[in-house]
Amino acid sequence: MTTDGTVLATHGLVRQYAPGAGVLGVDLAVPRDCVYGLVGPNGAGKTTLLGLLSGLRRPDAGTIDLAVGPDKLAVVPDVPEFERWLTAAEVVALAGTLVGSAPSPARVAAELARVGLAEAADRRVGGFSRGMTQRLALAAANVGDPELVLLDEPSSALDPAGRAAVLDLIAAWAEQATVLLSSHILSDVQRVADQVGVLREGRLVYQGPLQTLLDRYLSPTWRVRVRGGVAPLRDALDATDWVQGVDDLGGGTLLVRTHSLEQGERGLVVVAAAVGAAVVAMVPEEADLESAFLALTDAGDAA
Repeated sequence: MTTDGTVLATHGLVRQYAPGAGVLGVDLAVPRDCVYGLVGPNGAGKTTLLGLLSGLRRPDAGTIDLAVGPDKLAVVPDVPEFERWLTAAEVVALAGTLVGSAPSPARVAAELARVGLAEAADRRVGGFSRGMTQRLALAAANVGDPELVLLDEPSSALDPAGRAAVLDLIAAWAEQATVLLSSHILSDVQRVADQVGVLREGRLVYQGPLQTLLDRYLSPTWRVRVRGGVAPLRDALDATDWVQGVDDLGGGTLLVRTHSLEQGERGLVVVAAAVGAAVVAMVPEEADLESAFLALTDAGDAA
């Protein structure tokens, strides 16, 4: 059992299908009460790892420690399937029965309403769309009041509206449980996760806070627009040791990359004032997980 504030941990976990394929010695540590985003390209080992964590696959080596009982673990696969002749209400009621006592009709109705399926409670699920089935799976998982939820690609086949709805549900879910979310859609993970693990060819190449990953592998960047010529400000910034680079975008706009967020926040204003630049706007570029992921994997290639 875990004892250090983690709800889920693995130690040297291995499931190898062929040389270099599968999960190859993963040491996962998922803190309690967070959304942990497990990211990586297709074939990185995400689904295999979730299969090991959920007990659907057996490891070749290594151990898995859970701080919750099996009745408090919920798993939502990437393609949920239910008996087509069951109604949505019957699916949720059956799911609750499997992990405890049968939920009351009011609880079933509340779970369906929570995922936007109240009006579909008595419809047979064989006629559900992919998005409706995905939301039904979330309702079925939540009816047992899980403490740890494993989600495999919950929004990968949905349209933008469906993805947004599922991500909103995950964000709300995180208020009462720990969520491990596996996805190759990095923008989705960035929207809801505060911890991330990056899988690459079956190995965990980064694990920790999302913000730390962004800070470590991205250069803080600003768009600085000035009135008049940009040459004095550009030359002054080029001469400072905390500026990585300056690009002239035209139209009186510079793209300035710095070594740290603090240096940029403090130094840009000072340098602009020193050269008498008339600053019209100074806007930070938003860091994104996709850029950090690419920088991290590029660093791995270089190593």
